[in-house]
Amino acid sequence: MNILCVALNPTIDISCTAKRVEPTHKIRTRGQSLHAGGGGVNVARVVKTLGGDPKLLITSGGVAGTLLEEALGESGIRLDVIELKEPTRIAYAVFDEESGLEYRFVPEGPDVPRAKQQQIARAVGECRNGFVVASGSLPRGVPDDIYAQLARIAAENKSRFILDTSGAALKAALDARENIFLVKPSLSELEAYIGLKLDEQAATEAATALVRDGKAQHVALTLGGDGALLAGPGGVLRLPAIKVEVKSATGAGDSFVAGLVWRLSEGDALEQAFRYAMAVGAATAMTPGTELCHREDVENLLKQLPA
Repeated sequence: MNILCVALNPTIDISCTAKRVEPTHKIRTRGQSLHAGGGGVNVARVVKTLGGDPKLLITSGGVAGTLLEEALGESGIRLDVIELKEPTRIAYAVFDEESGLEYRFVPEGPDVPRAKQQQIARAVGECRNGFVVASGSLPRGVPDDIYAQLARIAAENKSRFILDTSGAALKAALDARENIFLVKPSLSELEAYIGLKLDEQAATEAATALVRDGKAQHVALTLGGDGALLAGPGGVLRLPAIKVEVKSATGAGDSFVAGLVWRLSEGDALEQAFRYAMAVGAATAMTPGTELCHREDVENLLKQLPA
């Protein structure tokens, strides 16, 4: 089944390691790596790794955009490129060896004019009877409700819309009640949407309320080290986290979404796809910097989940 991944605000992700990160001083780094990144890009990369053949819709501009397209061209992912005048953003992550903490610097995206937004809408409309996965933040110039607009277009073409975003874009999409098949907030993103700090019981109730109120058909709520839950019309499935040595959180949520949509496209029931997604997210957390999951790690981690 067709999978279209939408990355309105992709990045060039650069990661490296430093002995210690501190202000004022020049920080010497090593082990630099560069990957194409951003929510929808990471989803497409992982679906490809797992055995799928996704199509990726990206915006791209400037020298950084050329690097982005070259990196994705090497991956073999099919691209639909919306060319921009302003350059693609470059994000930077530094792992501090002394503290064990990772510092992530993520700039805003380029301006996307109205005419380019219309091209995006037409490209989404070409995906029929499949899955449209919209993941990531919004670049400048794009209205908060663009994901709601894309969800409506997907539904008109009998495609299921999966959303992973935050802030104003998440609020606009949920409040529009526009045929979102599944939304995947983190706990902090759900708290920001609700406007309250949530313990696990309150978070479960909030996720269930989104389904009951027609804002999304299903909610996959990730809880970091505490696992995740899946809320839908039939109730709630709660799974604990898979215990791994976490080397970087970068891309773990995107990988979760990729595992979910990949298994759904292969005909799995949603509950089965949710279990698989847990293993994919954990496998990415095991890799350093902006590196994503390895398929063999996913298969090994699946054995740790309850049947």
